[in-house]
Amino acid sequence: MLVVRAPRGRHRLAPIRLAVAGVSLFAAATLAAPAAHAAPADDIRINEVVTTGSVDDSIELFNKGTAAVDISGWILKDDDASHTFAVPSGTTLAPGTARAFAVAAAFGLGSSDKARLYLPGGSTLVDSYSWSAHSAPSWSRCPDGTGAFKKAALTLGAPNDCGSGGGTGPASWPGGSSVTTADGSDVFGEDLSGLYQEGSVLWAAQNSGTLWRLVRDGSGGWRPDTADGWTSGKSLRYPGGSGSPDSEAVTLTAAGAAGGAYVATERNGDASGTSRLSVLRYEVATGTGSALTATKEWNLTAGLPAVGSNLGFEAITWIPDTTLVAAGFKDESTGAAYDPNRYGTHTGGVFLLGVEGTGAVHAYVLQDSGTATRVATIASGMAGVMELQWEPQAARLWTVCDDTCGGRHGTMKIGSSGTFAPAATYQRPSGMPDLNNEGFAVSGADECVGGTKPVYWADDSNTSGHALRRGTVDC
Repeated sequence: MLVVRAPRGRHRLAPIRLAVAGVSLFAAATLAAPAAHAAPADDIRINEVVTTGSVDDSIELFNKGTAAVDISGWILKDDDASHTFAVPSGTTLAPGTARAFAVAAAFGLGSSDKARLYLPGGSTLVDSYSWSAHSAPSWSRCPDGTGAFKKAALTLGAPNDCGSGGGTGPASWPGGSSVTTADGSDVFGEDLSGLYQEGSVLWAAQNSGTLWRLVRDGSGGWRPDTADGWTSGKSLRYPGGSGSPDSEAVTLTAAGAAGGAYVATERNGDASGTSRLSVLRYEVATGTGSALTATKEWNLTAGLPAVGSNLGFEAITWIPDTTLVAAGFKDESTGAAYDPNRYGTHTGGVFLLGVEGTGAVHAYVLQDSGTATRVATIASGMAGVMELQWEPQAARLWTVCDDTCGGRHGTMKIGSSGTFAPAATYQRPSGMPDLNNEGFAVSGADECVGGTKPVYWADDSNTSGHALRRGTVDC
């Protein structure tokens, strides 16, 4: 991931993005129940400000109230009234949640400046914060939403890390601190992204439009399968055999590889400047050729908020209908409990897709007919979602951010209201550097030994010649 940034300082031009995975700091808020309604503007507060460092100038908003608030069209300004950033349409903050906005395209935040929040129209001031020195790296309210600002760690889209100030920063990694390489030297190069483990096989999606089938190497790691044309991975194509899907993530259903591999893509590499947020299905259990042509495409672009062509789908996972029904999962499209019988023939579950540019997770039923119905939009609590993994053993959804968020991981569970809610936030293992990890896979319950089981990360940057790393997580 390469981002060319303008020099830090006041009122600079927007950064130029040249990467497979650019950085945009957003942590989306849920659009599901409770429905947003008019609430006191005092419930929304400027919660964190970042003016310098490794991320774009950003302002985070927090809902300290008890009701969801629609903040569409609210205005952010610095100390110059002519510089404005409008909150995108359809933006809702649920109670106790935060969302960070990268404002660099509209204005820069200087070493002595202000962040101001206005109601739509830009004339009614809601909240403001001023400072006389750059953030190092963050100016954060402690505690969230109500406290005074102080210097703190960067936590955009997540609870502020206030130390003794009373914040609720991320917990230590729930597993071993040691992390080791899990591949040979320079096997994959850069751009290895999404992972999914199916027993003794690890599926890996590479941004270059390549899908890998990896097998165990006998020493705790993985190597490319040399059978059936998988030695160098298989090139991916859209239905009809054309194009080069920017493959960011991969998952399987309960049918396993025999039911096809489902790949999340954000664009066609042959038209790299245009978003194409799609899920593609590939037959991976048969055939010996070096390329795979999708048997089906669900193009979801039109029904989602617009994002840059490098800021689209980065993550995909699948959850069985039986699990969702048993948990009382709420269908956003109907406002009632999820009923899979409404959707005809489909995969027997729901696909969850994570968006880098908004931090949102969108849940879809993908029907065999080609119809797609969005049944939920979920706040990840992350600045960007790079990977999703459903862990059946613990009935939890993993949300993963890369070095944009310092390698932060989160877990979510379906609560009593039938919606996904944050369960925990974790630091990366202390033994792993802050890598550009865009892939994460959790082993099955059968690999649990002594209370822990393996997990794997894919480093998009191939740091030190290795793209795969292995750690452990508590069972």
